[in-house]
Formats: sequence, C-alpha cells, structure tokens
Amino acid sequence: MGKPSTVKSSVVFTAAFAYSVPVLLGYIAIGMAFGLLITDAGYPVWLALLMSLWMYAGAGQYIAVGLFTGGATLLQACLIQLVVNARHIAYGISMTNRFPKKNPVKPYLIFSMTDETFALLSSMPSGVFNNVQEKDRTRFMFYVSVLDQCYWVAGSLAGAAIGSLLPFSMDGIGFALTALFIVLFLEQIFRVKKAGVFIVSAAAAIIAVCLLPDMISLLGGMVLALVFSLGLDLFLRHIAGAEDK
Repeated sequence: MGKPSTVKSSVVFTAAFAYSVPVLLGYIAIGMAFGLLITDAGYPVWLALLMSLWMYAGAGQYIAVGLFTGGATLLQACLIQLVVNARHIAYGISMTNRFPKKNPVKPYLIFSMTDETFALLSSMPSGVFNNVQEKDRTRFMFYVSVLDQCYWVAGSLAGAAIGSLLPFSMDGIGFALTALFIVLFLEQIFRVKKAGVFIVSAAAAIIAVCLLPDMISLLGGMVLALVFSLGLDLFLRHIAGAEDK
C-alpha cells in the first residue's frame, strides 16, 4: 500500500468551499436575520459582529437578544444558554475520533462545532480525502469550519448594518433559524439515505416539546433522541442477524 499523497492547499480549500455551500446559503440569510433582530432591539452593529466572532452560536445568539431585552440576570442567562447549547457536548464526543489528537487547529474545530458544521463534518463521505495524509483531512475540516463562521459573520454584520440604516419589518424573522434546521434536516436524510434515525429523532423532539417543561424540553429531546436512535440501531441489527441465520 503506497504512502498517502499530499493535496495542494488550494485544492483542499476549493473542495471545502464546495462542500459548505449549503451552509453559505443558509447562514447568510439567518445571519442577516440575527443582525436585523439585534439592531431592532436597540443594540449597536459592533455587538452583532462581536457575538458572531466570540460567541458564534446561532440559536444561542437569537435567545441572547431576548434575554438582553427581557432583563434576565447573569445567572439566568448562563443557565438558559447552558441548556440550549448542551447538545454541543454530544457533538464533541461523537467527533473525537475524527478530530486530530495533537494539532494546533483542534481547539478551533471544537469551538466552531455549530449544528450545521457538525452536520457537514459528521456526514462527510468516507471517500473525501481518504487516501491522503491526516493533515489534509484536518485541513479540510478546518477550512469548512472557518468558511461556515465567515458566512455567519458576514450575514450578521450585513443584517446589523442594514437594520441600523433602514426601517425593516421584523415579522417572521425569528423563524429563519428554524427554517434552516428543517432544510438541513431534509438534506441529511437524502444524503445519508437512512431515514429511520431522523424519524425517531423528530418523534423524540415532538414528545419532549409536548410533555416536558420548556426549560428542559431541548435537553430532554436530545436524551430521548439518543435512546430512540440506539434502540432503532439495536433493532435493525437484530433483524439483520436474524436474516443471516
């Protein structure tokens, strides 16, 4: 077996850009919606830029605007953000084997693990840079992560700038993030071609929203989705084993 080849940086970057185009289309739109939302609440343009660079959490940023305007205490804000972003713990654990063990970009890969970036990197086809050096696969993931954040920053800054200069109706803006999740959800179903796990996860989300208090519905939905997905996996393996006998 030959030594893995090295791919030119420009080739890796081009591949990463092409792979991240779905997020580009979504992040520009919902980033602008966030920018419009924060300036409509009376905050300056630079705050939208700072939050998108330092915080970089789509749903968390949307919720933060409501917390700002609602007069939430620091403790309340921290607890709510912890619950909302607890899903990133699962993201990090599931990506442990894909990320390099020792590499200066690993901290950024962890920091930039948004829902959309996780969707791209976790479902990355095994053939992508399969017969290349580890550093090229890492570089590909790094470029995807950086590009995704650039899209979000550009969208939020553009939205904040527009919102500070022009009057804009905010009706329906809050649905932008939900719309992106739905689009990515459907795209992953068609890409992975295993609808079962998505169906049980959607069922878990509906059950959590209907039966659990608002403060824990997100975390409860994640736990239920994990339990249902594991149950489905065990069931399918049992069926496959029975057919082989």
